[in-house]
Amino acid sequence: MIPLLYPLSFLAAVISLSLWFYFQKNRGLSLLLRAVFFTALAVYLVSVVLHAGAWSAKWSLLFRDLAIMAVAPSLLSILRNRSWLFFAMLGAGILSMIFGWNRFSQKLTASVPEGEWELLLELKEGSELDRLNELTKQYGLHYERAFFPGKPSNTDLDDFYLVEIPQAKEDQMAAISAAFLKNAAVDDVEKNDLVQVAPITELPARKNPGKEYGINDPGIQYLWGFDQMNVAGLYSLYRETKAKPVKKPLIAILDTGVDGTHEDLKANFRSTNGKYNKDKVGHGTHCAGIAASVSNNSLGIASFSPGAGFLTVTSIKVLNDYGAGTQAGIIKGMIEAADLGADVISMSLGGRSDDSKQNAYQKAVEYANKAGAIVVVAAGNDGAYARNISPANTPGVIAVSAIDTLLHRANFSNRIAGLTMAVAAPGVNIYSTVPGNKYKSFNGTSMATPYVAGLVGVMKAYKPALTTQEVFDILKKTGIPTHTPEETGPFIQPGKALAELLGI
Repeated sequence: MIPLLYPLSFLAAVISLSLWFYFQKNRGLSLLLRAVFFTALAVYLVSVVLHAGAWSAKWSLLFRDLAIMAVAPSLLSILRNRSWLFFAMLGAGILSMIFGWNRFSQKLTASVPEGEWELLLELKEGSELDRLNELTKQYGLHYERAFFPGKPSNTDLDDFYLVEIPQAKEDQMAAISAAFLKNAAVDDVEKNDLVQVAPITELPARKNPGKEYGINDPGIQYLWGFDQMNVAGLYSLYRETKAKPVKKPLIAILDTGVDGTHEDLKANFRSTNGKYNKDKVGHGTHCAGIAASVSNNSLGIASFSPGAGFLTVTSIKVLNDYGAGTQAGIIKGMIEAADLGADVISMSLGGRSDDSKQNAYQKAVEYANKAGAIVVVAAGNDGAYARNISPANTPGVIAVSAIDTLLHRANFSNRIAGLTMAVAAPGVNIYSTVPGNKYKSFNGTSMATPYVAGLVGVMKAYKPALTTQEVFDILKKTGIPTHTPEETGPFIQPGKALAELLGI
């Protein structure tokens, strides 16, 4: 219904507004057309808001459509004295919109992940789908195994199924979920929530010469956060300590893909799947640069890694080319990262969830932990509370808020109240890698998250068996307070964290 409302209401708004201009001297007809226009406009706005899809696509289309509504009637009103030409032009415009009205749905549909399934269903151990036959027939449901963990003995994730509800029955989702929960074969059911990259804003790079770091990366002058985190102290510790890393840690960036050929990433990049090595959005590549750019190579920027070969970064594409994905897709990526042996899983993504518990996410985190991975997640950019955002609100993850140059919580960053483990990192005007050997500055908890992931990777290079709780305890002990610590958590200090880990 919503897809049909969009073109009809848009056409009605343009036509009624044009005719309102044309018949403005006819008071009765003018009032009627005005009422029709505002009604159509209201329906149009509702149809856009309720349509599934990424807001990046919606904003661009809103701008285009409202521009058409503003310009077209004004131009047509010039032809009021030439009725035949007015109606000919109006008719031509209507025909062009009719032939092109599916572009909105096509673009928004493309921004929604393919193969979207509405529910995640967990069967009880030993139960089979045929015990759901009555429900299946009643609602016309379809099922597909959700996850294929490499070590099924370590988890119940292989008991999860995706549930597809026919479009005509989607308004009965609550009733279907309730019916599942009453079935003896079902352990749990939850929505397969839509997930997106935490929205970012591009900013011009700003010079901030900072301290002497003893490395030659030219872009370090733009990394204001390095001063605030005393990264100079971290680099000094590398030079002075006798401790040697015992492992080259692997950081998995679960995102929109990563440009693995980037000049400042390729020496640290490990490809696990060729289709993950392209990034049309730029978000994943930006995050990868923050976590694992090659330091001291006379190119671009630097990370907490002291140089090429200290750690490895890889890409697992869980979001489409519009930055959108689903809960099931994210969990599949987490399983894949764990099975690849990732030491850190970095997820600069999230979405609002109606479910009070995150059963599937929690089991995915537990699976990753058993495989030796620590999961780091963005707190989100709603300026509200991360406890309402998944997977940031999932037990067992380290959530990351964003702070600005003055150590205030960034105005967009979600607050961490109610979360068990959360820390803060720079998230405003963060300069990093983007596809095509380029560099840009973005805002977001998306940018704060890979700072923490990179630090966790450094820590696991020296002590690979570290648990999430052990890492968080060190970050909490060595972090410094922001101006609102109850909203952000402690602000990470990499040098102090590594010194604490090494007992220095």
